[in-house]
Amino acid sequence: MRIGHGYDLHRLEPPPPDGDGRPFILGGLALDHPTGPVGHSDGDALLHAVTDAVLGALGEPDIGRLFPDTDPRHDGEDSRVFLEEATRRMTSRGLAIGNLDATIICEKPRISPHAEAMEQQLADLLGCEVDRINVKGKTHEKVDAVGEGRAIEVHVVVLLEPVTG
Repeated sequence: MRIGHGYDLHRLEPPPPDGDGRPFILGGLALDHPTGPVGHSDGDALLHAVTDAVLGALGEPDIGRLFPDTDPRHDGEDSRVFLEEATRRMTSRGLAIGNLDATIICEKPRISPHAEAMEQQLADLLGCEVDRINVKGKTHEKVDAVGEGRAIEVHVVVLLEPVTG
């Protein structure tokens, strides 16, 4: 078995012309929100953290080394591309998701109405049963940039296990 931890943080801003925010995509889902992540790709903090957790469990280079923000090919890139590559590396080594636990920290939007859809999206991308995926939302109790609604933070822990059968 192998364990990995992933983390991501993105500043949230209004879309242009008032800021540099992109549309709010989280867990591959488009959410209605007046601000969005500032990032080189689509800024999906959940998929970025999941990708890093899987890559970390594999002992592979992180998302920033595999898909650098200095590469113009990744400008606005759908973050599912990054997770698909991590999943390909995982399955090529005979490993699969044992379980994945994700904590999304933001004041808004509320995560609970979207958690099941995010879990299904992650299960589909990772090629596992949805009961192996847990997504939960927390607030930061109005503390710092996350608590003031100016950022979103995600932590993910993943357990990979050998494929059996």
